[in-house]
Amino acid sequence: MKVCVIGANGQIGRKLVNMLHESEEYTVRAMVRKEEQAEALREQGIEAVVADLEGTVSELTQAVRGCDAIIFTAGSGSHTGADKTLLVDLDGAVKSMEAAEQAGVKRYIMVSALQAHHRENWNEKIRHYYAAKHYADKALMDSDLIYTIVRPGRLTNEPGTGKVAVAENLPRATVTREDVAKTVFHCLQNENTYRRGFDLIQGDVPIIEALNKL
Repeated sequence: MKVCVIGANGQIGRKLVNMLHESEEYTVRAMVRKEEQAEALREQGIEAVVADLEGTVSELTQAVRGCDAIIFTAGSGSHTGADKTLLVDLDGAVKSMEAAEQAGVKRYIMVSALQAHHRENWNEKIRHYYAAKHYADKALMDSDLIYTIVRPGRLTNEPGTGKVAVAENLPRATVTREDVAKTVFHCLQNENTYRRGFDLIQGDVPIIEALNKL
């Protein structure tokens, strides 16, 4: 299975690209915004393509064509304003879904945000971010794609434990970026995660077991 990671230069994206590259069952295509980022990946023997989520659907279609799955882990970042959040986290995400459908890519995994599906639980300080995630997730659920929506809690850079909690609704808590990447990795061919979304925080159940119990 060939997997395109959108947002491959991000912290979760880099971990996913490495996991996929080192695995025997997957090949990976890393999508980044800058040529120098792509060159650094190619030097590691990783296929990379340059494309911008603020570009056209046709450009994104070319970037993902030939892949079997897409993982969307891109974001405008906390240093940008609400306008960029809407253009990248919402419109860019929706354009990537349209590109997936046009390119014939069926499998799509979205890295969202904890409780993005419940407005009453949004973080008041970044409501624009949650709104973007909420509507991008809704667009994905309304598509014909075989989707999984992973909604992680507050991200940390601690070493992963390999143990998580997953459920439709979970309280605010943290989860390591490494364990988010591992969870997404194990979702790719786990049919128990197809066409469903779930919150993800640190827990005490091994990742594969947790996904199988969803």
